[in-house]
Amino acid sequence: MAEFTRQRGKRQEDGGLGSVLDLLLANARLVLGVSGAAVLAVATLAVKRLIDRATSPRDEGDPKAEQKTLEESWQDLALIKATPKPPKKQRREDLSEPLLSPARPPAPGEACKPKVCSAPPETPRVESSPLCCLTLQEKLLSHYSSQLAVPEVQASLAPQLARSICAQLQNFLRSKCPELPFGSLFLSGPLLDGLGALAADHVNLMLPVVLDAALWNLIPGEDTVVRNPQYWMIKRTDLEYFPRGRSPWDRFIVGRYLSSNALNETLRKMLVASINWPAIGSLLGCVIHPVMASQELKLEVKHDQVELSITLFPVVEMEDKVLLAAPPEGLVENLWLESFYRAEVSKVKELDAGDSGARQHCLRILNGICKSHPALHKLSGSPLTHVVLHLSATSLDWAEESLADRFQQVLEELVSYLEEGVLPSYFNHKINLFCELLEEEIDEMGFMVYRAISEPELLLKEK
Repeated sequence: MAEFTRQRGKRQEDGGLGSVLDLLLANARLVLGVSGAAVLAVATLAVKRLIDRATSPRDEGDPKAEQKTLEESWQDLALIKATPKPPKKQRREDLSEPLLSPARPPAPGEACKPKVCSAPPETPRVESSPLCCLTLQEKLLSHYSSQLAVPEVQASLAPQLARSICAQLQNFLRSKCPELPFGSLFLSGPLLDGLGALAADHVNLMLPVVLDAALWNLIPGEDTVVRNPQYWMIKRTDLEYFPRGRSPWDRFIVGRYLSSNALNETLRKMLVASINWPAIGSLLGCVIHPVMASQELKLEVKHDQVELSITLFPVVEMEDKVLLAAPPEGLVENLWLESFYRAEVSKVKELDAGDSGARQHCLRILNGICKSHPALHKLSGSPLTHVVLHLSATSLDWAEESLADRFQQVLEELVSYLEEGVLPSYFNHKINLFCELLEEEIDEMGFMVYRAISEPELLLKEK
């Protein structure tokens, strides 16, 4: 009986409140119109249901009563939040319609409401940047031309200065060391070969070391103390028949091997103490001084329009190998690094000439992006070139129109190589081009490239 009385009293209260609501909504319809009255009805109904639920006692026998109460409260709160924004009614149709179905008065307003709110629901997307309309290929080309391309003045002035310094150094070596058969110095590097220089700030200067093949022999890297196929040793042969002194390079022998360190130290002393760089700089309109702290043989050149770094590399060419006097850090001083740079440039240009491909263009963009990115700069140069060469063996479409597709494919290939921690050289699969990278560096590079596969714009942001 008590339960019945409570329910009856509740219905009376609901009837009284309902009468007030009917009067309120009737007057609101006249003042606010159909749409405004519908909005007010929805909000009023939701608040009423919350009040009823809060004042009603919980059914102790129903274990799901608390859960139902929470779920209904979330729905009502969502309904209240949705009502102040009638233009977005269509987006919340699935949520609001079931809640409004028991209420008869708002039904006419609901029926005509979608016709009134015909505005597009996603208006913020219209205000996006015009770059969002560009394709990936257009973004790549735009980023390269605006951020990565070398200014023409610097691109022409830097090689000119380097050639002038090269000629001065060649004259000095011939007059100072006539007994040493150095070959003709020549320039090398991405700035001259067109494979992706980020700035006109670095050039390699190659100094050929001419050896008598009858007196010298190459020892493969696998047979050296470092067990690295990328490094070689140059051994002096037949000393019993051709004693020391027969070759002009015997003065640089350490333990019967031509020492790259010994040759570099001799050249360093010449660069630092024997050459009058202030006079040469004054003649060329720039300031030149050798870098003392670097392990490499480096010159810094400062001009009004460009700052240039020149690295000198003694180079030996024997048995179709190109070996640089660039030993690894440590106690081993007789090692020579095998360089594939000339073969890389030649092969890429040969492939592009054969199918009118865009490999060089793709490499210029990739090298520029990686060099400017703090986490990816060690991937620029040879690693990227070898990835493109490997990919060229399986992907035949390198037309200019497919540049963006090949760009993303290179990123995918890079991720697979970084996952394994091994990038085999295109010219010698025994050589791992990632062997000198730390595991942390590989992880960081792999994570960044993996993200860039789905979001290439990450690589195009200004660093």
